[in-house]
Amino acid sequence: MGRRKKHAPKRGSLAYLPRGRAERWVGRIRYWPTVEGSPRPLAFAGYKAGMTHIVVMDNRKGSFTYGREIVVPVTILETPPMLACGTRAYVKTDDGLKTLTEAWAENPPKYLDRTFTVPEKFDTANGLKKIEDSLANVAELRMFLATQPKLTKGGRKKPELIEAKIGGGSIKEQFEYAKTILGKEVRFSDIFAPSQSVDIVAVTKGKGIQGPVKRWGVRKLSHKSRKTVRGVGSIGGWNPSYVMYSVPRPGQMGFFQRTEFNKQIVKIGDNGSEVTPKGGFIRYGVVNGNYVMLKGSVPGPAKRSIIIRHAARAPSPPGTPPEIKFISLESKQSD
Repeated sequence: MGRRKKHAPKRGSLAYLPRGRAERWVGRIRYWPTVEGSPRPLAFAGYKAGMTHIVVMDNRKGSFTYGREIVVPVTILETPPMLACGTRAYVKTDDGLKTLTEAWAENPPKYLDRTFTVPEKFDTANGLKKIEDSLANVAELRMFLATQPKLTKGGRKKPELIEAKIGGGSIKEQFEYAKTILGKEVRFSDIFAPSQSVDIVAVTKGKGIQGPVKRWGVRKLSHKSRKTVRGVGSIGGWNPSYVMYSVPRPGQMGFFQRTEFNKQIVKIGDNGSEVTPKGGFIRYGVVNGNYVMLKGSVPGPAKRSIIIRHAARAPSPPGTPPEIKFISLESKQSD
């Protein structure tokens, strides 16, 4: 009687290939949704402070706990105002969007030199006039928004620069809006509202070089296995001598760019002491200024720059924000 062939599911996950390190500490947005209403930037950057939990009244109709108090985990992001330091116009070509021209604010802060070379002696009026004269050909207008880490106590010094598309209204209305805010501060509350669904673009925690068991989730071999236990039985045949991409191999784990969809904004505030636990957030400290409270978790460690974007596939129009009964301010430091 011959041996029966063993059938089993594949060991390990092939999700999120390739698993390579992100190029930058800050995520890059590759898709911009279409929004209605007045012109505004479609993205904002903040710093991850940490997590806590709140008690709210469940206002989700159809839920088993509707009208009752429930405990919800939340993430706190510190969101100091961002500086609108420039605008750029794009035209549509056969090869995609191409830069037409750009305009920079007069006398930008010197601390921006930490991030990029600030244009010297730039004629702001002439740059805006070039954009205005070509509005008929402009496909998109975007803003350069710079973070201001000096307004936080998270220990960051180098600002980040993000490019956010201006959404809502016509191109002409977007241009007038860009002229209005150029060189001024933009606040989180100017772009988003409580109970709104947003997307989070961030770089996850880096875990260095790891083996196939931890990196791919494959099963360990028998303890009597030759040479190794925390590996795979075979990486391929002798002839042809080729290793397929689907064979779990050691390599980089973590520090990947990830996008999480439809995170609900629970609360937007300007007094960080309302949400800062006793002794401050672990590995971050005290939140003093503006903050946003998001439902659930957010990728990345403390102090990492998180980009918040208008939802690309929002589930439904925003309703009323949940009524917060209690915010836990107990320290999350383990004994």
